[in-house]
Amino acid sequence: MSELAWENIIKSQRNSRVGKPRKIGCTMVMDVGKGLEETKSILQIASNYIDHWKFGFGTSVFMDKALLQEKLQLLAAHNVLTFPGGTLLEVALLEHHCRVYMTHARELGFTAVEISDGTLPIPRFRRKKIIECALNAGLTPITEVGKKDPKRQPTADKIAEEALEDLQWGAAWVIIEGRESGQGIGVFDEFGNVEGFEVDRIVEVVGSKISSLIWEAPLKSQQVFFIEKFGANVGLGNINLDQILALEALRNGLRFDTLSRVTDKLLRGGHWDPNKVEQAVGAVNAISNTGIMKT
Repeated sequence: MSELAWENIIKSQRNSRVGKPRKIGCTMVMDVGKGLEETKSILQIASNYIDHWKFGFGTSVFMDKALLQEKLQLLAAHNVLTFPGGTLLEVALLEHHCRVYMTHARELGFTAVEISDGTLPIPRFRRKKIIECALNAGLTPITEVGKKDPKRQPTADKIAEEALEDLQWGAAWVIIEGRESGQGIGVFDEFGNVEGFEVDRIVEVVGSKISSLIWEAPLKSQQVFFIEKFGANVGLGNINLDQILALEALRNGLRFDTLSRVTDKLLRGGHWDPNKVEQAVGAVNAISNTGIMKT
C-alpha cells in the first residue's frame, strides 16, 4: 500500500482498523450496474477498503460476458471477493442443479457465491448441500439469513440459529438481511431504525461467532449504530459505491457521528483541555535540543 495523504499526521480516533486481507470488519458493496471504467475509478480510490463486491440480485445476467469477466479479473487483482446476489441462485435452482450454477459462476470468474432463501423456500438440508456444492466448485460460500418480504420476517432467535448452523456447515460469512432499503426488514423497523433488542438477542445466541456476521446497513444511521456497538471492525454490507470512504471515515472516528463519542469521553475524563494551546513545533524542538524554551 502506498503512502496515504495524511500519514503520520492524522490517525484513527477509535480502535485500530484491521487491514486487508480481512476476515473481520469486512465492507461489502452493492453494485447494480457500474461499467468497467467506473469500477477502475472506484478501485483507484477505495480498493483498500472494499472486501466483498456483490452484483446485486440478478443484474449480472444482463452484462456482456466478456465485459463481466474483465471486470471480475480486475476486482480479483485488487483482492476483492466477488459474488452474484443470492436471488440469482434462487432463480437458478428453479431449473438447475446447484452444480450447474456454481460451475458457471466459477468459469465467469466469480470467487464467491451468496446462498440465500430470501424469496424461495429452501429446506435446511438442501441449504447444507448447496454450501457443500459451492465449496466443491472452489467458491467461497457466503450465506444470507432473513426474508425479503416484510410480512415474513423471522425472529432474532431464528436468524441467529440459522447463522450458527451455516457457519458450522462451512459458510465463511453470514449476511444479515437488510435489503438495499434498510427498512422494515431484519433488525430494522419501517423507518430504518435499528431494533437494538433484536441485535442484542442475535449477539446473545451467536456468541463468539459474532465477528463472522455482516450486517446489511445501507443507511448512515445504521452504520453508526453497529460501529458504536461493535467497534471499527464490524462487518457491514450493502454499502453504496460512492460511500466507501465515508464509511471508512465513520469506522475511524473521522466523521462527526463517531468522533463525537470519542471527544465527549476525552472531555469528561479531562484528557483534552480545549483551553490549553498546544506548543508550536519549533518550540518543542528547541526544548528537546537545549531544555530551554526559545521564542
